[in-house]
Amino acid sequence: MRVYLVTLGCPKNEVISDNMAQLLMEAGHIIVAEPRSADALLVNTCGFIKSARLESSQTVLELAERKKDAQKLVVIGCWPQLVGPQILTDFPTVDGLLGVRRWMEIDRLLTFLDAGVEQKIIWLNDLPDSSLAFRAGRPLRSRPGASAYVSIADGCSAGCAFCSIPNIKGKLRSRLAADILDEVRYLVDGGARELILVAQDTTAYGLDRGEKDGLPHLLRQIVKNAPELVWLRLMYAYPQHVTPQLIATMAEEPKLCHYLDLPLQHAHPQTLQRMRRPHNVKEIRRTLNALRTAMPDIALRTSFIVGYPGETEEEFRALLDFVEEVAFDKVGVFMYSREAGTPAYDLPDQIPQPMKEERYHRLMQVQQAISLARNRAQIGRELDVLVEGQGDGISVGRSYRDAPEVDGLVIFKGRAPVGEFVRVRVVGADTYDLTGSWLRRRRTADSYSDKRPPVKP
Repeated sequence: MRVYLVTLGCPKNEVISDNMAQLLMEAGHIIVAEPRSADALLVNTCGFIKSARLESSQTVLELAERKKDAQKLVVIGCWPQLVGPQILTDFPTVDGLLGVRRWMEIDRLLTFLDAGVEQKIIWLNDLPDSSLAFRAGRPLRSRPGASAYVSIADGCSAGCAFCSIPNIKGKLRSRLAADILDEVRYLVDGGARELILVAQDTTAYGLDRGEKDGLPHLLRQIVKNAPELVWLRLMYAYPQHVTPQLIATMAEEPKLCHYLDLPLQHAHPQTLQRMRRPHNVKEIRRTLNALRTAMPDIALRTSFIVGYPGETEEEFRALLDFVEEVAFDKVGVFMYSREAGTPAYDLPDQIPQPMKEERYHRLMQVQQAISLARNRAQIGRELDVLVEGQGDGISVGRSYRDAPEVDGLVIFKGRAPVGEFVRVRVVGADTYDLTGSWLRRRRTADSYSDKRPPVKP
């Protein structure tokens, strides 16, 4: 069959879509770029919050309205896992639903549909043998490039009150290290220079198997088994699981980017308690200080939720003060989304939308000034930049301080080779991006930054 596949949501969904594409191609299917030329239309959806579900429904609606009689339409992933067969009621032309733990059965599902099965296919329940490591010893990714995501676990056991991920994906399941290392080897052999480890909580890796400090051990294994790798980046760290061993590993291994995405969600103890998050703010400060002491040049990214039920002006003010005190390099701000089925849904004192928006803008205004100052502190540094594009006499790329799609860029004159590292001296900065001068000399093996602590803003 000719298959059109569209992916919505987070990088973890991109990994799953790449894996599905690999399976389909191995089974003899052809991936096509346009829905009109496809026999099957696949939508890998996100259902995390209301806006994500709206995007999923709009995408399915657009495909359903243009769907030809002979085409099959399958909705995959988080959205059908969360809302179930209601999708078939709302979109009668959908032919099948495939859940988050059964995506590896995509070829089998298409085989059923191609055989003319008349009833709708609903495969949402777990299989006893389904896991991310279902093909032990074989690489899963199909599209290696200069940067690639590697999913090291699925599900989450943290139990945050606002989060629907446990309802969608279940408890934490860590992949086997051997399977991760096989995938890493495959990607690096295919040309990947940067690997980005993702999970709902990367720092919980191995805890479901009783492993303490499973992530630092995995990181050292990856570095040892892929010496050609230049950058290894961590996303989605949980503050309670950032251990001294993890900090030491990040500081000691040159290939580990001095960058950490550490979503804190809030900074007032009572708000964090209602969120069912780690609420010892003093301990969080100690962790942040330990990271900066071990790696003075580390770029710290976090995210916060404003407008959580019961958030008082005093609690929000404490969040603003915390942000000003810590001076994160990057901050994402989200307005609380009330999600049915989560413990927070029934909390009293829900915050009106206008107040959420007002607090969102206040926090963003504070952080934008900090981000500008942190970026200006980079002026004069020499950074290695992974080139991602070029045009109109300029090139754009990322330094170790920036993750793909969520952070800023380094922009400089000249047509540098895409997919390669070049050395750039930072000469200017704005709130999100840096400008630089291409030094046109070869990088050294361990020079992802010049190791100089940035000047404090």
